[in-house]
Amino acid sequence: MSQSRAFRRRPPRPGRRLPAVLAGAVAGVLALSGCGGGETTGASSGNAQFVQGTGQITRVPEKDREPAPDISGETVDGGRLSLSDHRGEVVVLNVWGSWCAPCRAEAPNLAKVAEDTADEGVRFVGINTRDLDRANAEAFDRTYGIEYPSLYDPSGRLILRFEDNLPPQAIPSTLVIDREGRIAVRALKALSEKDLRAALEPVMAEK
Repeated sequence: MSQSRAFRRRPPRPGRRLPAVLAGAVAGVLALSGCGGGETTGASSGNAQFVQGTGQITRVPEKDREPAPDISGETVDGGRLSLSDHRGEVVVLNVWGSWCAPCRAEAPNLAKVAEDTADEGVRFVGINTRDLDRANAEAFDRTYGIEYPSLYDPSGRLILRFEDNLPPQAIPSTLVIDREGRIAVRALKALSEKDLRAALEPVMAEK
């Protein structure tokens, strides 16, 4: 075999470019502070890293709020969900992955506040991302008593919909969406129960 033939590269396979481009775009949205110190131990996320948040909680005055995108899709448990289904209610939208240690730390706090506010017009919704095996996400929900639904978004396509308006650009991230479907709060950190209530209650009190 000649040297030129031995080193000849095969042409790229059709359909291989899109996932790579999409992965790069998601990495850009989630590149707020890099992946420093964010090693994971499971294989579910694919690249064994997560993006740490800044610890910042941004509260937006009512007059300055912008609408959240009306994301929709299949849930972890196989159902269907759209954010627009909850217009008129306050929505807590949490981005998480079963492979993410800070997500595991905050999960009991989310479950507790979700239960406590369910009768007060508050709905919790998750976006599960980078869990390539849906079973891992289902096991996470069972372990931490998460009863609210999560959209299943292993590629990060739904997260990209927020790119132009306070994107949830770390894992975990949490958005509080007001009754008019506008983003009122963004938290780029794992939330304690106290943090979550402090972010949520002023939005609940709005008329």
